[in-house]
Amino acid sequence: MQKFIGQSPWDDRALIGELAQQVGTALGESDGVLVFDPSAFKKQGKDSVGVARQWCGRLGKIDNCQVAVYLGYVSRKEHALVDTRLYLNKEWAKDKKRRKKCGVPRERRFRTRHALALEMLAEHGQVLPHAWIAGDDEMGRSSAFRRDLRALEERYVLAVPSNTLVRDLEASPPEYSGRGRHPQVPYVRVDRWCEALPESAWTTIDVRDGAKGPLLVQAVKTRVQAKSDRRRNGPEEVLAVVREEQSDGTMKHDYYLSNGAPETALAEFVRVVKAEHRIEECLERAKSEAGLAQYQVRNWRG
Repeated sequence: MQKFIGQSPWDDRALIGELAQQVGTALGESDGVLVFDPSAFKKQGKDSVGVARQWCGRLGKIDNCQVAVYLGYVSRKEHALVDTRLYLNKEWAKDKKRRKKCGVPRERRFRTRHALALEMLAEHGQVLPHAWIAGDDEMGRSSAFRRDLRALEERYVLAVPSNTLVRDLEASPPEYSGRGRHPQVPYVRVDRWCEALPESAWTTIDVRDGAKGPLLVQAVKTRVQAKSDRRRNGPEEVLAVVREEQSDGTMKHDYYLSNGAPETALAEFVRVVKAEHRIEECLERAKSEAGLAQYQVRNWRG
C-alpha cells in the first residue's frame, strides 16, 4: 500500500476530482457550506516533506509538525472532506536539496495557507453547491483573504481572534463638541465590545437536538467596520458573536466577521458557524477510519 501511494505514478488529482463530484451530488444543497481548515500533525525529524517548527493549532504552540489546509463540505445531509493542500513554508520552498529528495514538483512554489484555500475553491467551487465559505480564526484574521472572497462574490462567515478591532456602526457616536470633525465611534476589541453588552442583547437559538437534549447557544450581531491587516479602515461587515455555556458554568465566546447582508437572520449565521465546527468531525473520522497521520511516507506524492 505504501509503495502504491508513495511511488507508483497514478493521478491522485483525477480521484480527488471524482470525489468532489460525488460529494456534490450526494450531499449537495444550495445553501451548503465550504469549510477551510489548516490542520497540523506533530512529526519527528526533518525529512518528511513540509515538516518544520511552525504553529500547531492542535497543541496550541509552535512545534515540529506538518500542516495541510483541508476543504470540507457541510450540508444538512452530511459532511465530508473533499480535498487538501500540503503547506510548504518559505524555508522548505527554497531548499532545492530537500525538495529534490522528497520529489516536490518544480512548479510548486511557496503559497500562503489562504492562497491554498483559494486554489481549492477555484478547482471545486463549481461542483459543490454552496452559499457560504467558513473557516477558523487563522483563515478569518486575514483581511486580504476576506477581500479576495468578496472579489469572487463569495459569502463568508469567518472566525476572527478576540483582539480584532472593530467600530460598531450601529452605536451612537460621541457628542459633537462643536469644533473640528464630528467624532466617530472608536475602535474596540471584539471581546471588549461583548463585555459591554447588556444581557438583553443576546438571543437564544436552538441549534439542533444533541445527545443530552436541545443544543442551545446565544448570539448577537451588528454592523461593523474592522481594521485591515495594514491597520486601515475596512469595508462594512457583520460581526456575529456566538456564546455557549461550558461544563464549568463559564461562557465560551466565538467571534465572526461576514459579508452577508445585515438583514440575514441571526439563526442563519449560527448555522454556518456550527457547520464550520463539523470539519473537526471530518478529521477525526479520517483518523479513525483511514489512519490520517498514521503513515510513514516522506515524499510529496505520498
